[in-house]
Amino acid sequence: MLGMIFSRRIIIMLLQSFLYGLQCCQFTFWTFMYSTLYCLLFMDFSLVHVIAWERLVLSRLFTDSLRSFLEHSCIDFMLRKQLLSSGQEIELNKFDASRFSPFWNEIVRNLREEDYINNFELELLLMPKNDVGVLPIVQWPVFLLASKVFLAKEIAEDCKDSQEELWLRISKDEYMQYAVVESFHSIYHILTSILEKEGRLWVERIYGGIRDSISKRTIQSDLHFKKLLNVIAKLVAVLGILRGTTESSDLKKGLVNAIQDLYDVVHHEAFSVDMSGHIEDWDQINLARAEGRLFNKLKWPNDPKLKDLIKRLYSLLTIKESAATVPKNLEARRRLQFFTNSLFMEMPVARPVSEMVSFSVFTPYYSEIVLYSMAELQKKNEDGITTLFYLQKIYPDEWKNFLTRINRDENAADSELFGNPNDILELRLWASYRGQTLARTVRGMMYYRKALMLQSYLERIQSEDLESTLGLAGSADRHFELSPEARAQADLKFTYVVTCQIYGKQKGEGKAEAADIALLMQRNEALRVAYIDEVENAKNGKPITEYYSKLVKADIHGKDKEIYSIKLPGNPKLGEGKPENQNHAIIFTRGNAVQTIDMNQDNYFEEALKMRNLLEEFSLKRGKHYPSILGVREHVFTGSVSSLASFMSNQETSFVTLGQRVLANPLKVRMHYGHPDVFDRIFHITRGGISKASRSINISEDIYAGFNSTLRQGCITHHEYIQVGKGRDVGLNQIALFEGKVAGGNGEQVLSRDIYRLGQLFDFFRMLSFYVTTVGFYFCTMLTVLTVYIFLYGKMYLALSGVGESIQNRADILQNAALNAALNTQFLFQIGVFTAVPMILGFILESGVLTAFVQFITMQFQMCSVFFTFSLGTRTHYFGRAILHGGAKYRATGRGFVVRHIKFAENYRIYSRSHFVKGMEVALLLVIFLAYGFNNGGAVGYILLSISSWIMALSWLFAPYLFNPSGFEWQKIVEDFRDWTNWLFYRGGIGVKGEESWEAWWEEELQHIYSIRGRILETILSLRFFIFQFGVVYHMNASGGSTALLVYWISWAVLGGLFILLLVFGLNPKAMVHFQLFLRLVKSVALLMVLAALVLAILFTKLSVRDVFASILAFVPTGWGIISIAMAWKPVVKKLGLWKTVRALARLYDAGMGMVIFIPIAICSWFPFISTFQTRLLFNQAFSRGLEISLILAGNNPNAGI
Repeated sequence: MLGMIFSRRIIIMLLQSFLYGLQCCQFTFWTFMYSTLYCLLFMDFSLVHVIAWERLVLSRLFTDSLRSFLEHSCIDFMLRKQLLSSGQEIELNKFDASRFSPFWNEIVRNLREEDYINNFELELLLMPKNDVGVLPIVQWPVFLLASKVFLAKEIAEDCKDSQEELWLRISKDEYMQYAVVESFHSIYHILTSILEKEGRLWVERIYGGIRDSISKRTIQSDLHFKKLLNVIAKLVAVLGILRGTTESSDLKKGLVNAIQDLYDVVHHEAFSVDMSGHIEDWDQINLARAEGRLFNKLKWPNDPKLKDLIKRLYSLLTIKESAATVPKNLEARRRLQFFTNSLFMEMPVARPVSEMVSFSVFTPYYSEIVLYSMAELQKKNEDGITTLFYLQKIYPDEWKNFLTRINRDENAADSELFGNPNDILELRLWASYRGQTLARTVRGMMYYRKALMLQSYLERIQSEDLESTLGLAGSADRHFELSPEARAQADLKFTYVVTCQIYGKQKGEGKAEAADIALLMQRNEALRVAYIDEVENAKNGKPITEYYSKLVKADIHGKDKEIYSIKLPGNPKLGEGKPENQNHAIIFTRGNAVQTIDMNQDNYFEEALKMRNLLEEFSLKRGKHYPSILGVREHVFTGSVSSLASFMSNQETSFVTLGQRVLANPLKVRMHYGHPDVFDRIFHITRGGISKASRSINISEDIYAGFNSTLRQGCITHHEYIQVGKGRDVGLNQIALFEGKVAGGNGEQVLSRDIYRLGQLFDFFRMLSFYVTTVGFYFCTMLTVLTVYIFLYGKMYLALSGVGESIQNRADILQNAALNAALNTQFLFQIGVFTAVPMILGFILESGVLTAFVQFITMQFQMCSVFFTFSLGTRTHYFGRAILHGGAKYRATGRGFVVRHIKFAENYRIYSRSHFVKGMEVALLLVIFLAYGFNNGGAVGYILLSISSWIMALSWLFAPYLFNPSGFEWQKIVEDFRDWTNWLFYRGGIGVKGEESWEAWWEEELQHIYSIRGRILETILSLRFFIFQFGVVYHMNASGGSTALLVYWISWAVLGGLFILLLVFGLNPKAMVHFQLFLRLVKSVALLMVLAALVLAILFTKLSVRDVFASILAFVPTGWGIISIAMAWKPVVKKLGLWKTVRALARLYDAGMGMVIFIPIAICSWFPFISTFQTRLLFNQAFSRGLEISLILAGNNPNAGI
């Protein structure tokens, strides 16, 4: 007896030690904690903090960012050096502003062309060219000065102090000071330009009087500040007339009257004019006034510069909007905020364009969407929603800006756009630029060429030509696009190659994708397309296929013009498709660097301006080596609508900022995690290329480029002062498929020789860092889930064996607190929150503690813990499958807009084996522990002990339906059930896909088990399901308390009888068409006999109703174990002729598991408020932006009449 107790203690101690050991393996948690601490300590040195847009525009930071930009550019002029040496601060500032304005204005114009801002915001954001001699101050964009004049007037009215104190209060806001001074000088310049003789003399005398008052410090008594609003109103009337485009007699008359009104207000209300100093001038003015000719001679403003000044002053005196609200579009504001923030970060100074590192951009493409066709935009989904309607509701402001840009009314019907070919093309482009399309990527990457053209053009301008060449806001201002020298210089330094592997085949078949690619080449003259051309020839009378790698561009007639054609020894596609697509075309890239860009990425003009600075990083030595790969930050642009998209976006952002920042420095283990890193082209094409293409093992081909570079003594860095856009999956199914692909790829990496070699060559600390940040993350994730399983199976053992109760009683008697604590260990740590830790820490670092706390609470209400717990199961399943069986494969996720309902059957097919089976297993373990476990804490103790495991189980079972749009609408639930039953009972056959039939899907799910090793491992893992039956049968009343092995074998006999009954009830009536009456008789008799035997057993034996339910807990897992083993040994089972029986039993299990999941969903769908709550939960991002997401979900389509 003593030996048994001792052995049980050892078992418990080993179990608890293993649990704690597995918990200590969660290195990733501590990795991110240390990463955050490191960034907090050193962030001031790298300047990675974010300055809010509101703070940026309301302080001097805009001015500072201007100077920082100029300091990092190489555009220099002799005049600036002269101004700097002579100490002329005003002229120097004005000159710097004139240098910066072409870049800023081009950024703003591109925002307008992309429809992120409207024409009004364009005017507010544009920066004047700051001509020397026009005004003696720097002219900033109007949005910085808007409403400042009115604020200064209020300060002046309230100020009771001296004149110096008043000016000091105004000068505290630098832009308020600029607004007041600019308005003062602009009014003088405009009035003296349009008035002649006595009229001009009057303006000079008024301004002279104001200056005298300022010098005498009597301005507060001479100028009546409360009457300034009247003066401003009269000035606005004058400026409103002068803004007219053409001169007319009526406008002139109105202008004379407006100036006379201004004269009256100034003399009689606003200003106490001192006429004693210039009596002759005032006599002349008064005489002209009395004769009515004071303002008769006017010179209408025809000079473009004067017209621009009039418009600008009119805006300063009329616009009362706060600068913090311009622009209103969140994406435009984010881009301007990041650009201005990045200018404060450490970056190398760029060389001139003629001396910079030449580079290429490289994009692989297969058959994804190039450009949305009108048919695709107008195609309705099952809810009657078109893609165009979706985009109009998700981007309402951008749609209005688009209509304005093409000169259409904002309320124009869609049908009005379909009659004009130009409007149709613009509409297709507008929609494509908001999806994950090749057109969006090409437009973004061609900004590099545009930026180089502008920079090259400005470098060629000498200081004396600067003032006469740089314009303000019109099309004439964009001379650089027409400069042959600038275009030639940009083409020498930049090449863009899109490798469209099957472009030749698509063109031969006349597909729309080929025509769209040709259109992109016509619109972008620097775009090059590489593809594989298959040519059928005959050799020795036998047909052969020859393969050529070709590079083409569009000629002046819009036709494909071949540049290079290289004959290949055979079909280049031997391994994985994407890396092979890259490998055949890498030869067509030029320059010393190549940036790899995926076809669902985007770029921005303001970021392209910093590409020269980034390329300079190659010349800066990092330790002993020069960089071989430059890491670039990404911004995920698909997280603005649904909660799922925002979760994915935030998770990705935390990795590309907090994660990669620390991986590069100080850990030195950053690899290449995909696009958009910049490679040292010469380094890599002489060391194996940038993509490994071995099938399966290189399914995640990107990271092997990093392995390859590190193994060959390359250095990989990461830089956050430049970023590109990145599209991510926005639906749960897309996200799961993507994470499954990445997890499977990491499983293959574990088996690769690259990982082995790196592990052998790294020092101990770098090896640990490398492990935690690559395959170790997925291995620890798998250990986290295994910890839950071991914890629950250990608890089940303690419950069913009785060891738990006996030890608890002994601990109570001996008052052994340590043993009591070990026995009642509570698995409270929520693994869903654990996986979100990196994202939360990233929020704290980038946005501050308060913002991070608010975002974290908001995400919890959006069920982010459910999502991340579900993702944990996805990673564990696919990583474990790759380890056990290999065979990881590329999974096409689709890159469309996902705001549609996913059918129940589709979700079941995707998640049945990865989540549902495991979730049911965890739920059964928890039920058994509830039924048979000894817990002296009662219900509260059980809840604390199992709450985390219940959350995991329920997340795995119901998350796909919780995050399914319209997942709790009764009508859709009914349709889903009908579709699911049709799929479940549809018999498979030749050519039938898994989407159509359960049988075909079931066969597909077994394809990964093909080796003897895999079959043995699956068998070993399936043995755990027999533990349920072994433990439960001895707790049934029918066992009579016996512990003999005979009880267990009797339970197997009962299970065998149940299987025979299932076979009888599962007989196919079509197979016994001639024995229908006999078949029905057999089934009826069998059913009656079973019911009678059950009733008799309950009445005359120790079998109880409780035993019936206990039998379910015992036999259901055992049956699944038998099915799992049979599936693993499929060839053997087929030879035994039992495969159909196994298949029928498996169908029954899938039907039962589906009903367990479906019934709670159907019950919830009876209550309409649940559907409303789910919609708010899923689309909180859209509701926060005021979007009409309900119209999208409900199918309220105004385009129905089209």
